[in-house]
Amino acid sequence: MNAFEWTTELRFIVALALGFLVGLERESTKLEQQKLVFGGVRTHPIISMFGFGCAWLYKVGVTFMLPVGLLSVGALTSIAYIAKIRSERFGSTSEISALLTFITGAMALLVDVWACMAIGVMNTILLSEKAMLESYVERLNRVEFLAAMKFLLVTVIIYPVLPNQEYTQFGLNPTKIWQIVILVSTIGFVGYYLEKKFGEKIGLWMSGIFGGLVSSTVVTVAVGRIARTSPERGRSALQASVLAGSVSYLRMLGLIWAINVAFVPVVWWKLVFLAAVGLILSLRISNVKSAKNDGEVPGLQNPFEIRPAIGFALLFVLLSVLTIVVRSKLGDSGILALSAIVGLTDITPFILSVVHGTDATARVLTSAIVLSLMSNTVAKGAYFFALGPSVRKETLWTYGIWALLHVPLLFL
Repeated sequence: MNAFEWTTELRFIVALALGFLVGLERESTKLEQQKLVFGGVRTHPIISMFGFGCAWLYKVGVTFMLPVGLLSVGALTSIAYIAKIRSERFGSTSEISALLTFITGAMALLVDVWACMAIGVMNTILLSEKAMLESYVERLNRVEFLAAMKFLLVTVIIYPVLPNQEYTQFGLNPTKIWQIVILVSTIGFVGYYLEKKFGEKIGLWMSGIFGGLVSSTVVTVAVGRIARTSPERGRSALQASVLAGSVSYLRMLGLIWAINVAFVPVVWWKLVFLAAVGLILSLRISNVKSAKNDGEVPGLQNPFEIRPAIGFALLFVLLSVLTIVVRSKLGDSGILALSAIVGLTDITPFILSVVHGTDATARVLTSAIVLSLMSNTVAKGAYFFALGPSVRKETLWTYGIWALLHVPLLFL
């Protein structure tokens, strides 16, 4: 089958059509908004053909015609812009779109047709969707915008420049380490965004679920403070804490699957079982109904802040090195002791350092994962027990049962 050939005649039709497209949009704006804009259904096609003609002369050797043509259109749009300012009308969109129409006409002859078509269509869309774009800007949250910019910094700028090779005898690969940071931060940001977006509109229990994607420990401390300042909301806060812990098991399973899928067959049923236990325990907590606008969990930190991302990377590297050293010096007992200790803080970097590039058949590693989860569950129970005096008895037996059910999994 022969490839389609864009002849000069077809390219001219494309240039004319794109000029008409922009011109029709400008003409409709004149009629709908009853205001004077630069160019219309005749001017823009003429500008596009002018650009096409200048490009043709450029191809046959009259090279100066292309910059002269662009300067000529620029001079005309400048005169129109000055006249607009004198009449106290501001904005340069129409004038710039006219310059872009000239460039589109020239590109229709000089480059691949898809490029000029993309520019011409996008030019028309941006002109016609002004109201929609302005309404979106009005609704744009600055915090969400900055979070998106930091996401681009972490993924588009930092990640590509990292070397993809191993360093030291511990096999530290900066690219792979940063991949883990991006993965953890992305999952956490989803929960952070959902909690911030809907936290004031839903109950505390649902905020706990969203917060569990970020950090169940942070959620436990935050809702524990709510239980301390508002004892009547103690059961709601406890339920949110337990639900956040349940979600953290599933979150951890997803991270393990992404980092080293070989571990999934030996740990998935344990993590799902512990998540189900947490869900059942949360449902048994007699919940006092609270206002929907009291659902937001305070204290959650945006995972795409640069400082937390770098902190996570450093902690991951430290625990990766420490795990290798402890296992070589102290053996299996050292790994288990380390897992019990790190469970008192953030267990995510430890568990990921355990599964990253290691043998999934080693029973001690799966036991270390479960032990760190149990230690973390005990720690969260202790945090809430200290912060929520109104529900201490229920906190004790809820987290106590949950922690004890980890024990048989250590040996399976």
